[in-house]
Amino acid sequence: MFLPRRIQKQSGRYSRVDGIPYALPVDSKGAPAMVAAFTVDARRAANLLPGNELHPLRLSRDRAVLLISVIDYRHTDIGAYIEFSIALACTHGPRPAPPLLPLLFQKRFGLGQYVVDLPVNTEVSVKGGKGIWGMPKHLARLDFQMEDGSVSSRYEEGGQQAVRVRIERPKFAWLPLKMAAVNYCAFRGMLMKSTIYFRGRFGFRMGKRAWGTLELGDHPRVQALRDLSISPRAFLTGFFPASSGVLDDHFEAWFLTQPTLPDATYPEGLESVVDLGQDQTPMPPPESNGQPPMALQEAVPPGEARTPRGESRP
Repeated sequence: MFLPRRIQKQSGRYSRVDGIPYALPVDSKGAPAMVAAFTVDARRAANLLPGNELHPLRLSRDRAVLLISVIDYRHTDIGAYIEFSIALACTHGPRPAPPLLPLLFQKRFGLGQYVVDLPVNTEVSVKGGKGIWGMPKHLARLDFQMEDGSVSSRYEEGGQQAVRVRIERPKFAWLPLKMAAVNYCAFRGMLMKSTIYFRGRFGFRMGKRAWGTLELGDHPRVQALRDLSISPRAFLTGFFPASSGVLDDHFEAWFLTQPTLPDATYPEGLESVVDLGQDQTPMPPPESNGQPPMALQEAVPPGEARTPRGESRP
């Protein structure tokens, strides 16, 4: 895996940050992961980005990208946990970038993703991810299901359904992938930038060959997504049977600004993590009784196909 030399030199060293012990580098191994990308209204996506330096990555003049990524971390310094990421692909700079061009010049345009919501299912992951790197982590009930023809995940909190995502599982993970990804997050009144380096064999589908659906529940955390005009189907789906990653311990931060004085409660501050412990016990998964506890309101219009190709419908 390509890693900056500074991170490579840290191998074999240890840290304790906010009371959490880490063997450096901060890494994970053998983690299955899924991703689904949907198009959204670019102007409405811009309204969800904080400050004035983040802009939606546009595929066209009017459409931007919503990324749903779920990782089943199995081997980390803080134990096993599931992470369910809801993010908007974005650029960082004084003005919006032209459509698609940031995909070719990623560093120049500060290409990354702004993490809108990031539920995890262990307390220690919230304490470390939010308290150190500023990620908007919070406890929720999650699952990660791998079946013969599909991969799916559900996100539930406080007895309310939030999100369900499901993709058709590629038959082969044939593409060896090594890359870095940038996360932008809002925490303590600042925009925080962190980087993860990951690798694995990736299977994917694009365009009409991609099959992925997104269902939104009634939880208040995800209601803003309803205003994004999410496409009925994913334009890109992908799956890592096993991925490895390194989260850089170096991160950057800027003050978030706006034309008027921000509300004192946005974004969350240190009060949301200071009393957290280091419990590694996963929250129980969402109810598995054949039907969800509360009916989900789908992001897919009526009549849209909801099952992967080759599966029978009732």
